[in-house]
Amino acid sequence: MTLSNGLLSSLHSNEELLIQQLMYDVREIFNTMVGLQDLQPLPVKVEPVTNFKDCISSLIGMAGTYNGLVSLHMPSCLAIRATSSMLDMEVTEVNDDVSDAMGEIANMIAGSFKQHLTTSGLDVLLSTPSIVHGKEYAITLRNNPEQIAVRFTTDDDWFMVAVAFEIE
Repeated sequence: MTLSNGLLSSLHSNEELLIQQLMYDVREIFNTMVGLQDLQPLPVKVEPVTNFKDCISSLIGMAGTYNGLVSLHMPSCLAIRATSSMLDMEVTEVNDDVSDAMGEIANMIAGSFKQHLTTSGLDVLLSTPSIVHGKEYAITLRNNPEQIAVRFTTDDDWFMVAVAFEIE
């Protein structure tokens, strides 16, 4: 999962700093918008997970100076709990509210993280969220993009945020 020197040079950064920035963005958003405050990152360098069981994934495309994908992957039960907290209402199943909330969370993460990639923030455009959920599914990215990924734990669950960079 190590980012290449060429990519890091074009980003004017290093992998450790990018991971720290991503962790900060995720914690800040989950603290202020979702109400989950005690997020603990698991070991910093993790391989992105591609196969999911009973999860919901939200994907945000990046296009512009840097192309790629920001993704949020969360077990359905945690997504329901996060949505309930975020909307301050009881949610008991994966429904449109959960899909909308997961899309909005991923959008906020992508919006925050893109600020670390450009000086103006206008050099990278974000797509609308795409949501995938189900009992069992896989997400495959073409062309073997370079990625960073961070897993977080809550009291009894984990979720993952990953950023993939398209290599030309």
